[in-house]
Amino acid sequence: MARILIWVTLLLAAGAAEAQLNIAATTSNMGMLARTIGGDAVQVRVMAPPDRDAHYLEARPSMMAALRRADLVVAVGAELEVGWLPAATQGAANPHVHPGRRGYFEAAAQVSLIDEGQPADRRLGDVHPTGNPHVYFDPPRFARVGEALAERLAELDPAHAEDFRARAQAFSEKVAERVPRWQERARGSNGVILYHKDVDYLARLLDAEVLGYIEPIPGVPPTARHLRDLVSRMQGRPEGTIAHASFESSRAPGFIQQQLGWAAHALPTNVALDGTAEDYLDLIEAWVEAMSG
Repeated sequence: MARILIWVTLLLAAGAAEAQLNIAATTSNMGMLARTIGGDAVQVRVMAPPDRDAHYLEARPSMMAALRRADLVVAVGAELEVGWLPAATQGAANPHVHPGRRGYFEAAAQVSLIDEGQPADRRLGDVHPTGNPHVYFDPPRFARVGEALAERLAELDPAHAEDFRARAQAFSEKVAERVPRWQERARGSNGVILYHKDVDYLARLLDAEVLGYIEPIPGVPPTARHLRDLVSRMQGRPEGTIAHASFESSRAPGFIQQQLGWAAHALPTNVALDGTAEDYLDLIEAWVEAMSG
């Protein structure tokens, strides 16, 4: 009898493991959201390293392996991953996770985007005609993405639908609790110089002025002339701050810091591979502090 009970337990455990939805998340922020909403009902693999710029990766066999086994792809979208996700998806030979299918989900398609309608002209840099894809830097928008993800997971796994919705609601409440504190903290900001347009969502949420960008146009490294012009425009202004992603070179921010005497901050834009919702909120908190001066 004891042996039979052991076998039954093992079979039940194996069945529970098989019942998990396999999710391939493009970035660790998307992986965090999938785990936060999905809980024990999902198994998440993150394809892009959190310390790399997801714009400029290449399709790799590990990405294809994750996509091949996936029931759902959870992407940022708005062409953020256009340089590698289509190629990896093609190589995975899993038609269920192609765009337009139920197994494909992207954050940018769930909410309105800023900077929509830009011309699709690469001479203007790394532009995104459908809008700025970095919605994870607007926590209230990202919470709405979480609610939409809960509904998609509910379609794929109806037995856990209410659990998904409850977790999405809990995440939204955590975000809503922190937003007023963040906005109050940033109220006296003298503005910020950013490297790229990725943090624009957070700047708008905080009503913090973006004084300029270290990139002359998105995705193009700064020239000496551009940096000198940027410093010249900032001369005589109240002391602001400089903030950039930790994977971006600190050389140009360091030059501006040296010229102006402003504080400079290099911060991650994604949580760790196994990051939690609290890690995400703490990441946003760190950016708020850096932008507040």
